[in-house]
Amino acid sequence: MNATVPSRSDAFELLKKYNKNDRLIKHALAAEAVMRHFAKLYGEDPEKWGIIGLIHDLDYEKYADQHCKMTEKILEDEGWPRDYINSAISHAWGICSDVEPTHIMEKVLFTIDELTGLIVACVLVRPSKSILDLKTKSVKKKWNVKHFAAGANREVIEKGVHMLNKDLDFIIQETIAGMQNVAGQLGLMGEPMA
Repeated sequence: MNATVPSRSDAFELLKKYNKNDRLIKHALAAEAVMRHFAKLYGEDPEKWGIIGLIHDLDYEKYADQHCKMTEKILEDEGWPRDYINSAISHAWGICSDVEPTHIMEKVLFTIDELTGLIVACVLVRPSKSILDLKTKSVKKKWNVKHFAAGANREVIEKGVHMLNKDLDFIIQETIAGMQNVAGQLGLMGEPMA
């Protein structure tokens, strides 16, 4: 059977088929936007990178205990190309996937997956509640506060930054920039001032 390259609308329909939780859908949209942003920085295909960012947690709401395994099965059943499947499940390498990120796209997804969550948490404690005025230094201030956004695994982010051979500040700055592109969809435009 020949695999069919999925469109963005195919990917989004599939995401919504398996996810109803608004927070998970927003996370997928954040990952998509950041992946598109980094694809442009690296001179790669923003469409492909975005689609993989969009569906990387496809199975998480329904099959959290089988995370990545069910994404692999679902995407295989849908006839997705093997490289898309491997790229999607490589984001959880060493956690619940043994597919190591080797392509630059996979390394970026591995790195920014946890980072997007940390950035959202940083935005939500800001007086403006807006990502549009968030600076890298604000995220760095919260970096070593263990109880803050405790679910955002800093070790995974650091491992990804090392794989990319980049500076943490650069990765944070560009992840914020990617998320700013879809601030409205993420609900991170901020609250109107009284």
